[in-house]
Parts: sequence; structure tokens; C-alpha cells
Amino acid sequence: MTGERRALIIANGEYDNPGLSALRSPAADAEALADVLADRAVSEFDVQVVRDETAHVIAGRVEDLFADSAPDDVLLVHFSCHGLKSESGELFFAARNTRPERLASTAVPADFVQRCMRMSRSRSIVLLLDCCYGGAFSQGVAVRATGEANVLDAFPGGGFGGRGRAVITASNSIEYAFEGDQLADDHARPSVFTSALVDGLRTGDADRDEDGWIALGELYDYLFDSVRERNPNQTPSRDIEMQGELYLARSRRRRIKPSPVPADLRAASEDPNMFTRLGAVTELQRRLTSENLSVAIGAHEVLTTMAQTDIQHIAEAADLARREARVRAESEVVRFGEVVRGSRPVARIRLAGPPIARACHFVSSHSWLRVTEDGDGAEISLELSELGAFDGRITVTGPTGEVVVRIEGQVVAEPTPVPPARPEPEPGPPPAPVPKPVPPVETVAPSPKFEPFDVAASVLAFAAAVYLVPISIALSDSMEDFFEDGGWTVIPLGVFATAVGIMMFLPATRRLAGPGALCGLALLSAIPSGPVLLVLTDVCLLAGAVCALIAVRRDRSFRLGLGKPRDGLAIAALVAGAGSAIGLVAEAVELIDYSSSRADEAAIYLVVSVMLLIGTLLGALLRPAAFGVAFLGGVAGGGIVMVCALFYAMPSSSSVTGAGWGIALGAVLALAIVTGFAARKVNG
Repeated sequence: MTGERRALIIANGEYDNPGLSALRSPAADAEALADVLADRAVSEFDVQVVRDETAHVIAGRVEDLFADSAPDDVLLVHFSCHGLKSESGELFFAARNTRPERLASTAVPADFVQRCMRMSRSRSIVLLLDCCYGGAFSQGVAVRATGEANVLDAFPGGGFGGRGRAVITASNSIEYAFEGDQLADDHARPSVFTSALVDGLRTGDADRDEDGWIALGELYDYLFDSVRERNPNQTPSRDIEMQGELYLARSRRRRIKPSPVPADLRAASEDPNMFTRLGAVTELQRRLTSENLSVAIGAHEVLTTMAQTDIQHIAEAADLARREARVRAESEVVRFGEVVRGSRPVARIRLAGPPIARACHFVSSHSWLRVTEDGDGAEISLELSELGAFDGRITVTGPTGEVVVRIEGQVVAEPTPVPPARPEPEPGPPPAPVPKPVPPVETVAPSPKFEPFDVAASVLAFAAAVYLVPISIALSDSMEDFFEDGGWTVIPLGVFATAVGIMMFLPATRRLAGPGALCGLALLSAIPSGPVLLVLTDVCLLAGAVCALIAVRRDRSFRLGLGKPRDGLAIAALVAGAGSAIGLVAEAVELIDYSSSRADEAAIYLVVSVMLLIGTLLGALLRPAAFGVAFLGGVAGGGIVMVCALFYAMPSSSSVTGAGWGIALGAVLALAIVTGFAARKVNG
């Protein structure tokens, strides 16, 4: 393309006249559009921005742009302001000094812009109008305008002498009412049109045919669909008179046309001999890693066909070969951690695999998540102002598949600056005694406030522990019976219930550690076993766990989630949980071999083993780490309780060795020890 590419962005959001309401979007519109048009990776416009200026300044800049142009220049003008119609139906663009009752002398006439466009030598002119349109009436007259703005009528076609021009408006029929000299409609209008324009250019989504260029027609189609999707009551309009296609920007969305594989390779892939086809898979896999993307996608298509239609052995080999070129990121989760409000943190998504697996485009799930693509991935930045956890998605799509990358973290408040200490006054004669140095005062973060559900969870845990006292007395008439009749089996449960009740009460542990431990303990307590008197204890623990989870859910400073095992200690916990489950299963088998009437007891062993496995797996995966480790501690405590209870129920027979029970007890104690080390690491 020859000639210069120049853009003039006119943004008026502040007005001297109180009858024109301030617009929040023009300043942001101007900045965002100027950035994307000046980006050499997207376009090559020389951008000028006129912001909150008077009518004569705006008119002068418009006239200069169109007068100082050559035939091959591409000119783009963008208005973001109020659009006003006079009583005679003429359209004006409001400036900072505009008075609704004196539009002719204080606003920019649309007819003036039209005349400048006709006088220009440029054959490629694009006018973008993102305006609020309203009727202007004399002061003191309350009238609601009922007709359409008919913006395009102010820019009639024809008379351009073969030169091309295009007018695209955010809407052709939006009007507001004036009451006196005030706008009657309290209409807060975000700039849907300009934000869609910027997104379409920046992401390349406006490149509908994926030929690497964004044409004017494609851009309008994208704007129409995007604006209508965001606001069904707003319909963009256009009037385009242009010979040929005008390309406004580049796009990374380049459709890759597959290159046919050589005829001999195609024949080998279809040969009746399976070994010949297997050799073809090897050659196609080599072509799949080619720098020539057309060659690679051609090989991928043939491998896909073989994976779907060939015999199992060949299909598996073809599927394995093409999976090496699937779209994949080096990390499927980008964790920003704590982000200070107002900052603009940046991270990178790196793609792995051969060139065809990295020929992708990126789409973000939220407007606050900005993506800038580069050769082997993308740079992502955040623009967040609200406190609390955030969770977004980046969808990475390429010719060989798609992957979703999670973006998570938490926005925190700016740290409060500590005022400098005042210098001590110099002592005058006679010398005063030197004061003892005062140790610095440590700043302690305020404790989280008590929530009703925290208190309820703590009370229920204590209630469960207290209720165990009469249960143990009811099970035993004497100290000898206390041990012979199983009263001792409730002691561990009482200790653990008391511990979690205290954790739910203490400020340092009631946000994460307390709820985690209570939920883990309640998970094992939900197993139906033991005397009927224990039912009320189990109900108290389960109700306390529900209250603790509700308290966690109401705390907006973090969010529970699942992730990969954190470290070696998490793996050790999983091994210990699996060991305890194996021991319990072995003991269940021994009980059934001893007597078929013991099948019900064996079933409890199996249920406990399953719950231990589920509990350790959840504890190793749960996030935040403090909650997950505490959950493991609760599971270990509940496991100890259940193993003790099962030992009491074992038959006293020499044919029942109890070896499986011993394995389970050792493994669950190991789980408790590993959890202790993990808790120390998290607290450290």
C-alpha cells in the first residue's frame, strides 16, 4: 500500500454548558483507539487526538487533515461526543464550548465535515461516528424528540468524483429529550461501539475471512454483530462508496491452506499392506513438524483420516503422531498471586510443540484481561480495580486444536504508607539524660471479624465433644468396663472435636485451618458405625462442617479450588492414605474368610477405606494450601477414630490376625505425621 495513513480522533466528554451531560467514555475511547491504530503490529496510522477542545479548534484540525492529503492517503476520522440536531434538522457535533441554543456558532456542523471530505484529494476516507444524538431546543421548552436522528442523511453520497468515502455510525436513531436546557434521559452510555472497534482490530476477530487483513467491509460486519450482541437496542449503520477493498489493519488470523502430501506418500497411507501404512505414519509425523505450516497442516489432515478410519494398530499410531502437534501451553494456569489494586501486572503464556501447534490466536473471557500476541505465545496484562479474587480464561485456538488457560489471583488494597518518625528534639544545656530506645511496634493485621457461621460451627463442634462424655459413661459402668466395653474409643473423637472447635474460635485459624480441619473430621464421622448414641455427635459435626463451609463461601478474600499436588509432602500424604485403605481392605477380606456373618462389618471397613482415599485426595488438591493441609489433618484425625473403633469390633480369635488393621493404623498415623510437616511448611 502506498500513501500515508492518518487518523484524527476527536473526543469530547466534558462540556461547559450544564445542559450537556458529561460523557465518561470519550477519553477512554480516544486512548484505546489511538493505541491500537498506532500499533505497528496492527496498523500504521499516524494518529492525532483532539480531546475536550472548542468548536473552532476541532474544525481547524478537521480542515487541516482533509486539505493536506494526497490521492493515495488513507484518512480516518473518529468522533466521540454528543450529536445535536437543530430545530431545522441540521446535525452538529458538540464541542467543549457548545451551547444548545447557539449551535451554529458553538458546535461543529456535520455539513462542514461533509464539505471538507468532498474537497479532499484522498480517495480513501473513513468517518466513524460514536455519538449520543439528541434534539436541541430553546431554553425553557420541555420537549421530547420523537423522530430519528437520521445521521447518514447529513452525509449524502455522490459528488466525490470517483473518490471513495465511508461513513459508519454507532447508531442512526438514538435521541434524548431536553427539558429546558437539561437532558431529561439519565442514560449512562458506555461506548459499546468503540470498544468493539478496538477489540476487533486488536484481536484480529474482525478478519472474518482470515486472510491476514481486516477490510472495511469485514470491520463493519464485525461491529454490527458485536454491538447488537452487547446491546440489542443499538444498530450500527453504514454508507460506503468505495471502489475496491480498503484494508485498515493487519491480522494474525491467517488461515492456513493445507498443502497436498506427495502422491507416493498418499498412496502409502492407503496401501493394503499395514506395514507400508505404518511407514507412511512415520513420514507424515516428520512433515507435521515442518516450518512450512501448509505442509504441516496437510500432513495433519491425512493423519486425522487414518486415525479415524484405519485398523486399531495403525489408527493408534496415527493418533499418537498427530497429538504431538496439538495446541498446548507450557502451563494451563497462570497465577498472579496478590496484585496491588491499580497496578498493571504482566505475565506470559508460552506455547509448546512444533510450529503448527504455535500458530494460534488468543481470546480472553473478560475485558479486564488484555492479550497481546507474539511469535510463540502471548503477553497478558490485567486492568482490575475491584478488590477480591479474580478468575479468567484465555482460549487458545489453532489449526490442530484448542486449549484453555486459567488466569487467577487476588486484588489487594494498596499498602498503607507508614509515616516517618519525628526526630527527637536536640537537648539543650545542661545535657539531658539519654532516653531509652523504644523498641519498634510491630504492625499486626486486624483479626477477621466473627461471622455468625464461624460461631455456629465452633459451638456445634464443642457440643459434639461435650455430648461424648455421657456417651462414654453410658457405655461403661466401671473403669474396667470402660476399656473392655469400648468406652475408650470415643476419647480420640472427643479430643479432635474439641480441637476443631477451638480452631473455629481462634482468630488466627477460623478463616482457613479451622473450616478445613472440621470438614475433614466430619467426612469420616459421616460413616454409620458404632452405638446409636453416637448419631447426635455425628450430626453436630456434620452441621458444624456445613456452617464452616458457608463461612468460607462468604469470605470474598479467597476462593476454594482444586489444583495439582503441591509438593512431595502431598504425594506422601496420598501414599499414606492409600496404605491405610489397603490395610482396611485386607482386614475386610480376613473378616469375610473368618465368618460370612461378618460381611456387614467388612462393608464398614470398605466404606472407611474409600472415605480415607477420597479425603486424602481432596486434601492434596484443595486450594488455598492452608485449607487443604487442615482438611488432611481432619481426615487423619477421623481416620484414627475409625481405626480405633474398628479394632474394638474385631473378633478375639486366633484365626483373625489383625495384620490389615495394623497396616491401616500405621498408615493413618503416618498421614497425621506428614500432615504435621505440611502444616509447619505452610505456616513457615
